[in-house]
Amino acid sequence: MSRLFKIVTLGCKVNQYESAFVEESLIDLGCQNVNQGGEADLVVINTCIVTARASYQSRQAIRRAMKENPGAVIAAIGCYGQAFPGELSKINGVDLIAGNKGKSSLPGILARAGHHHPPLIVREDFEASSSFEEIPVKGFSDKTRAFLKIQDGCESFCSYCIVPASRGPLRSLDPDKVIRILRDLEGKGYKEVVLTGIHLGEYGSDLTNGIDLTRLLIEIGRNRFQSRIRLSSLEPTEIERDLIELVAGHDWLCRHFHIPLQSGDDAVLKMMNRHYSARMFTRVIHDIDRLVPKVSIGVDVLVGFPGESDRAFSNTIDLLRDLPISYLHVFPYSRREGTVAARSSDHLDNKRIKERAFLLRCLDRKKREMFWGSLMGETFPILTEGWVPGGRTLIRGLSDNYVRFVFPSTSLIKNEIVRVRAAGITEKGIAGQRVVD
Repeated sequence: MSRLFKIVTLGCKVNQYESAFVEESLIDLGCQNVNQGGEADLVVINTCIVTARASYQSRQAIRRAMKENPGAVIAAIGCYGQAFPGELSKINGVDLIAGNKGKSSLPGILARAGHHHPPLIVREDFEASSSFEEIPVKGFSDKTRAFLKIQDGCESFCSYCIVPASRGPLRSLDPDKVIRILRDLEGKGYKEVVLTGIHLGEYGSDLTNGIDLTRLLIEIGRNRFQSRIRLSSLEPTEIERDLIELVAGHDWLCRHFHIPLQSGDDAVLKMMNRHYSARMFTRVIHDIDRLVPKVSIGVDVLVGFPGESDRAFSNTIDLLRDLPISYLHVFPYSRREGTVAARSSDHLDNKRIKERAFLLRCLDRKKREMFWGSLMGETFPILTEGWVPGGRTLIRGLSDNYVRFVFPSTSLIKNEIVRVRAAGITEKGIAGQRVVD
C-alpha cells in the first residue's frame, strides 16, 4: 500500500518551489497526495521562521496536522529545522526534523520515515563553499504559473532577520541550466515563470562567469521564449538603470517590482543594517515609475522595530504616502531569538505596533485603489486561471503588472493569455471586459 501524504507550506515562493519538488518526488516514489481530502499517514510541514509570528504559525500547523491526521508521521522541514531544531524537538509528536541542506535526498527519507521519539533530526551545517543544489520540478499541480528557484542563501545579516542562519551562503543556478529549465517549462505549457530566490538580486555573485541577474535576463531574451518572466523580490540597491530599462523595453518581462523598504527613517534603517537611505529608495521608485508605463511597485514595510520613535514612524508613512507605489506588505516586528535586534532594550509594546500596522494597512488599501483607478480604460494581457470560485460566469486571472482581474465569459478559459480592458474596481482588484480583435 502506497503512503498517503499531505504537504503544508508556509512562507515564501522559494518554499512553494521546494514543496512542489517534495510533492512531485514523493509521487514518483509511489506515494499518493491526499491534500484535497482524507487523512494522511505522512504530513510534511515546510516551515517558515522569517518572524516570530511565522515560527508560531509553523508550530500551529504542526499541531493542527497531528490533530487532523491522528497516527500520521509528522515531518517538519525547512528553515525552522535548519536554524532551531531544538525548538521543534520540544513539540511532542514530531517524528522527523529536516533542514535546508540536502533537499534532493529528502523525499526518499520522507517516503521511508516512521515514528521517532525523540524525533529523527536530518540536518547539516552549510559551508562557505556550498554550491547550489538543483532540485528540478516538472509541474506545479493545478497552477497556471511556474516557479523557478535560481538562487539560494543570504549574507546580508539584517539585524532583525534569521534567514542567513537558515539558508546559508549565496548560491546560484548555472545560467545554462536556467535556460534549459525555462525551455522545459514552456514545453509543458506554462505561460508565466516566476524567477525566485532567497536573495534574487545577488544571482551570479558566487559564479565565475561574470553573470548577474540583468545579464541572465538578456540571455533569456535572446532565446525568445514565449512565456513571460516575473521577478520576485529585489533589494533597492540591486535595481539599477539597465535592469529597469530592460523591463521597460520587453513585453516578456512583467511590469512588476517588489522591493523591501522596511523603514522610511534613515536612523532605523541603520539600526536594521539596511544599506541604503530613504532618499536612495525614493530615487529608485521614481526611476521605475518614470521609465516603465503602468508598472506595479509593491513595498515591504517592517513596523515597530526596536527604537522606532513616533517621528521615525511618521517619516516612514510620509515617504510611502508620497511615493508612486501600488501596494504594501506590512509586517509587524516580532522578536526572533538569534538576531541582533532581539537583544535590543528598546522594544515597543504590542499595542503600539498593532496601531502602526493598522495605519499602514489603511494606506495600503488607498494605494491599491489609486493604482487600480489609474488603469481604467487600459487593456492588459491577463493570464487566466479559470472560473472565479463558486460560479461559472466570471473568469479570474493575473495581469503582467500583478493585478487580479475578473471578466465575464460563457466558457471556461484557463492558462491562456487574453487581452482585457479595465472597467471597474472590485474588492480584490479590477473588473474588466475581454477585448477580442
